[in-house]
Amino acid sequence: MYSDPDSIARLSAGIAAIHTEPPPDNALPSEDAVTHARDSLLQKLPAKGLGLEKAIEHLQKEIVPGFNGSSRSSLYYGFVTGGATPAAALADNLVTAWDQNVGVHLPNESVATNLEDRALSLLCELLKLDPEQWPHRTFTTGATGSNVLGIACGREHVITEAAVVRNEESVSVGELGIVEAMHRSGIQKLQILSTVPHSSLVKAAGILGMGRASVKDVSLEGISHRIDVPRLKKLLEAPGAASIVAISASEVNSGLFATSGLEEMQEIRKLCDMYGAWIHVDGAFGIMGRLLTSPDYSAIIKGCEGLELADSITGDGHKLLNVPYDCGFFLSRHREVASRVFQNPNAAYLATGPDTDNIMSPLNIGLENSRRLRALPVYASLTAYGSDGYRDMLERQILLSRGIAEFLIDSGDFEVLPKFSEDKKEILDSIYVIVLFRAKDEALNKELVGRIKATRKIYVSGTAWDGEPACRFAISNWMADVKKDLPVIEKVLNDVVVAWKAQKQ
Repeated sequence: MYSDPDSIARLSAGIAAIHTEPPPDNALPSEDAVTHARDSLLQKLPAKGLGLEKAIEHLQKEIVPGFNGSSRSSLYYGFVTGGATPAAALADNLVTAWDQNVGVHLPNESVATNLEDRALSLLCELLKLDPEQWPHRTFTTGATGSNVLGIACGREHVITEAAVVRNEESVSVGELGIVEAMHRSGIQKLQILSTVPHSSLVKAAGILGMGRASVKDVSLEGISHRIDVPRLKKLLEAPGAASIVAISASEVNSGLFATSGLEEMQEIRKLCDMYGAWIHVDGAFGIMGRLLTSPDYSAIIKGCEGLELADSITGDGHKLLNVPYDCGFFLSRHREVASRVFQNPNAAYLATGPDTDNIMSPLNIGLENSRRLRALPVYASLTAYGSDGYRDMLERQILLSRGIAEFLIDSGDFEVLPKFSEDKKEILDSIYVIVLFRAKDEALNKELVGRIKATRKIYVSGTAWDGEPACRFAISNWMADVKKDLPVIEKVLNDVVVAWKAQKQ
């Protein structure tokens, strides 16, 4: 009645069919569809239930049409949401059908942890990182969860390093708590030094007891996404301070990188080693720039140079990796820190199997004791498309982003942000997968996002830059196609301007 094998097989096959059929040209919902879906939600729990077939019909005909279409359409540019490649989507259905979870490494009973370790190893290879140099690797709910892990590991490391200088032994936040650990280490304050940090990084600081106010700005004056190295050094050498340096690999609003190349990263690494600091890279989507090889993308390639010198790296699988929500990943070069922070104590029933393959139980290196097997969609997608396939996806996304930026620059009605250059080529060369812009007409600019969304042709997100409203395209879907998508975008933007000017007359 509830989950017999035949029903599960039919359901899985039906869901799989959705992902193997080409999406409609416009998968964005109408306002009526959203309203109908919301009104169709059951208001009370039925005693007998609708039954499997009617429940599926209710979802497919009434609820799903109100979804935002982010994974089914390349015309959704609201957030860096990505989509789900066919291989990842089908694998995700298998995870659901078999209800696969992962927590304890039991190699004689399940392949789940071996699969996860292999998927993360392949992911390291995709990002041109040596898997052996990143032994603490795990999947999370997303970059927010991964940033919590990164800051937690960084906090543990910098306090331990300070204790070593004072000849203190066995100082661990995980064991003693942050107040006692700081006291024994002689640390008066903890600080996170960053440029235009993502809100999730600030959130992590609050969650972990460091406080949102511990996040300090080290950006260059007039170039907010870049690190002011002399300013960084001054804060690192502050007496009684322990520091985590958080580097934004592609800032969320502009898509620009915090560092300019290997030489700068080497300088930052040297400073952090000198003062016992931890380097954490927020590479939610920027880390994927390490796939690129063409000189056409030299600015992005340089922005990704030297990121392997960091202590930890955050990434989002459900962004440019294009696997289903929720999937993030966390990589660290410090295996020993993982167990000090995340060890799950005093639970005999969670004992691991024989430690013969060097795989750590996921529950001892991350937040959750058990969770969904996020690794299978990642493994499936990586094996299906390989590094060349993912490079092709990313290049198509960049080409579309640069096509949009070029149109905006040439239009006369819009301007691309931030305004760091008057040279068109320099601006276009800096474009990754984010295009931040505004309308030159201030009155239109205040309504721009709403007017674009009202067309129901494309979906964009509103944001702010320098205290003024701004609009953002985020190109992250594996189906991005400049020949197909760009004409639609240009027409929508042109139509918005024409309608605005006609209204003013």
